[in-house]
Amino acid sequence: MYAILDIETTGGKFNEEGITEIAIYKFDGHSVVDQFISLVNPEKEIQQFVVRLTGINNKMLRSAPKFYEIAKRIIEITKDCTLVAHNTTFDYRILSTEFDRLGYDFNRNTLCTVELSKQLILDQPSYSLGKLTKALGIPMTDRHRASGDALATVQLFKLLLEKDSTKTIIQNFVKHHDQRFEKERLQKLIASVPKYLGVFYIHDKNGKVLYLGRGKNINAEVNKLFLKETKRALKLQDRAISITYEKTGNELFSRLKYYLQLETLSPKYNIKKKRKPFLHNFNNDNFIILDKGRETEEHALILIENNQVFGYGFTNLAHQEDNIDILKAILTPISDKELAKTVVKNYLNSHSVQKIIRLQT
Repeated sequence: MYAILDIETTGGKFNEEGITEIAIYKFDGHSVVDQFISLVNPEKEIQQFVVRLTGINNKMLRSAPKFYEIAKRIIEITKDCTLVAHNTTFDYRILSTEFDRLGYDFNRNTLCTVELSKQLILDQPSYSLGKLTKALGIPMTDRHRASGDALATVQLFKLLLEKDSTKTIIQNFVKHHDQRFEKERLQKLIASVPKYLGVFYIHDKNGKVLYLGRGKNINAEVNKLFLKETKRALKLQDRAISITYEKTGNELFSRLKYYLQLETLSPKYNIKKKRKPFLHNFNNDNFIILDKGRETEEHALILIENNQVFGYGFTNLAHQEDNIDILKAILTPISDKELAKTVVKNYLNSHSVQKIIRLQT
């Protein structure tokens, strides 16, 4: 269900404008099922250029209802609807600002017919409502009045729905402001992640990694991340579409994977801290670090060769661990050997592992 609207204002400073007229047509995708049209007393003077543009003047609004008197009707007609307007950023901001003044948190998802038209009606010289509707043969009356502009937007949106043959473009352009749906989306993402020790990756709609995290319980880590209210965290929550993860079996592997992939992927929403390289060598030139794997009877191994970290991986057969050539074929080689050495050396200085196997050279 859609609520297609247009708002006329007094003009003036940003976020200080007042509404002078509002028109909302409730649209089910086929026809208008409800409507609300009203002049509004903004309780402030209208800018003269706006009077010339719309024809609405202060005298016309003296007996018009104030915003708080029509607020309940606006909430009712837009409930469970996506708001649609030609340049929704403006109309939604004005409406939200008025509700903010009343102390009410007004949240609706939005669609912009300017953005949609640029995707679905190509190569137009102008995407202003007047010129676009004229080019498309859509009749318009009462230009720059809320009802006239909103009715023209209804006809334009109906055309856009028809042109969206894959039924994906319009859906992809919905901006989510409704916190109820937002919470449901984030709760589903949290539920998709298990309570494993490991690393996790938060992806955007194109699959790009936005954030890399790690923890003893990655489900709890994702939950904490989605509860944060910093600007960075809120942007991440807004863009998060899917989460993938890897079990690591032990803390050393979690750290090693995390820092190596943080360097490789450079996720946008991670705060990247520079790690000081560890200048000292290992106590032995050639050895294997053996620790707990992801499953019972599986081992996690890191091969140190010539005092450098060759690679890491998992084995569950003794002969794989005993044969260095087979082991090298199984392990994932590491290219950033300085970073890997720093991570492993720092870990060994303060933690124990199941076993260290010294190799004969």
